[in-house]
Amino acid sequence: MEFSIARQNMVESQIRPNGITDLALVSALGRVERENFVDVSQRSFAYLGEDLPIGTSGNGRFLLEPMVLGRLLQVAEIKPTDLVLDIGPGTGYSSAVIAQLAESVVGVEQDKELCEISGQNLLDMDVTNAVIVCGEHANGAPQEAPFDVIVINGRIPEVPDSLISQLSEGGRLVAVIGEKNKSKVTVIKKIGQKLSKHAIFDAAAPVLTGFAEVSNGFRF
Repeated sequence: MEFSIARQNMVESQIRPNGITDLALVSALGRVERENFVDVSQRSFAYLGEDLPIGTSGNGRFLLEPMVLGRLLQVAEIKPTDLVLDIGPGTGYSSAVIAQLAESVVGVEQDKELCEISGQNLLDMDVTNAVIVCGEHANGAPQEAPFDVIVINGRIPEVPDSLISQLSEGGRLVAVIGEKNKSKVTVIKKIGQKLSKHAIFDAAAPVLTGFAEVSNGFRF
């Protein structure tokens, strides 16, 4: 299979037609080799427009489909000077894409197997401005805060205060928020002591582990 052709076909059939117009982001999605972030048995499916299972069978973890990830990153408005927190990078694909756009990336992965895999994948792909740390998704990486952007790789019921507190002034958090079949890609911005929340568009995404039991979260 010619993965380079499949990757460009993904860009032309899934990315550009779905309103992803940021040229740096389109270029990053066209460069990062998604097939290297899935199991060998899944590589022929790497560029399909669907979520791909990763890690141990039955762990419920996926790589987000390219279109959903692309639209999340577009509304995040990542700048070359930004420090980005990537929650739940799985095998590291999202962190590798974000690393093409930002100054540096900290990925937090709570699945120990995936944490090891993602760190090794970034090394293998010579991604030098991203690091993966093992820890609870909902806790983020307070020791590295504040972050200009926080990206959450999956659907969550609400955003915990622990992550909101890690945003810098003018910072943006993007996630798929809501219940199944009623979820939206949402951006939360911090301006001074105030927060704004905008639901941008409907989106389906697998639940990201580590948030289901959060009771102290950001609500309007």
